[in-house]
Amino acid sequence: MYAKIQETASSLRQRMTTKPETAIVLGTGLGQLASEITDKLEIPYSEIPNFPVSTVEGHSGKLIFGKLGGKDIMAMQGRFHYYEGYSMKEVTFPIRVMYELGIKTLFVSNAAGGMNADFKIGDLMIITDHINFFPEHPLRGKNFPTGPRFPDMHEPYDLQLVAEADRIAAEKGIRVMHGTYVGVQGPTFETPAEYRMYRLLGGDAVGMSTIPEVIVARHCGIRVFGVSVITDLGGFDVPVEVSHEEVQEAANSAQPLMTEIMREMIARS
Repeated sequence: MYAKIQETASSLRQRMTTKPETAIVLGTGLGQLASEITDKLEIPYSEIPNFPVSTVEGHSGKLIFGKLGGKDIMAMQGRFHYYEGYSMKEVTFPIRVMYELGIKTLFVSNAAGGMNADFKIGDLMIITDHINFFPEHPLRGKNFPTGPRFPDMHEPYDLQLVAEADRIAAEKGIRVMHGTYVGVQGPTFETPAEYRMYRLLGGDAVGMSTIPEVIVARHCGIRVFGVSVITDLGGFDVPVEVSHEEVQEAANSAQPLMTEIMREMIARS
């Protein structure tokens, strides 16, 4: 696997004309942030050696190099999920490649179901911690040389980046919430009882991605900032039916605010 990571990084390096130190993973319905990127080099995943291919609606499947906030960045427009049948090594393969390309800060985004009574659909939740319910750990197996066998996770989401996002949101009058993200396998949405259980365990939002990428990024020493767009609510007195299309729609309406915060954070970095 490590040889494949190096092969992929070498192939991309030959096509790159920039030297980004910041990467962004764009989740469900959040791919339009890519339209803010200028001076773009777009590479479909299908053209990248050893890369998986995204199969989920709302994930277009391109790696983008360009500028955002006046800084060189790379972005994944579409991610890979465990529920698609990929192994955790495949799900987190792009993060390993990012490390080889010199990425030092990772921005991750996702669409999530909220179970905090203070949340509203369309809210941005800055992720301050997570609870991992995935059945396979992304670091299972032989340890990669990028980090220790037993990595510390006392600060998975960088507190300085969280504070910077809070300052920017306050300046721009954007409502942001904080919370703990619960990561589950999917692909079913949660039952009312599952929502209530995750809430009792300390979760504020639940989704089917992000945590494996964050764990691998932290194993590589990459700083992480994460944000969830609350696209549906669950675990309350009246169960609410949810569809993937509704999740995409809610994410689309919230993404200009997320884009504004991320763009400004990158500009100030």
